[in-house]
Amino acid sequence: MEISQIALNQGLTFLVWTTGIVLLVVGGFLIKLLIDLSVLAKNLSETSTIVNTELKPTLNELNQTLSSINEIVKSTDKNVGDFKSAVSNFAEKTKIISGTLFGGLIKGFTTAYNIFKK
Repeated sequence: MEISQIALNQGLTFLVWTTGIVLLVVGGFLIKLLIDLSVLAKNLSETSTIVNTELKPTLNELNQTLSSINEIVKSTDKNVGDFKSAVSNFAEKTKIISGTLFGGLIKGFTTAYNIFKK
């Protein structure tokens, strides 16, 4: 029985030492992971601060640019509307003039036809 108890004690001792070494290695990796995560969080904080400070002027410039474009579009829309109404007025006047000319032309031909007919 002593041989089996010695073998059991040696096996348990090896298991304890192996478990301790594995726990130390895993603990070391966990500590390194926590340190790396801390550095990552610090870098992310700095990056977000930099992006925030750089993004505000860019967004302000973009807002001004969009406002300028909006004003140009409104002005162009107004000018297109004015041009459209001018063309419409011109077309109406041209229609009236052409109708009058065409009517006068028909009357003239009718009168000339009636004169030559007699």
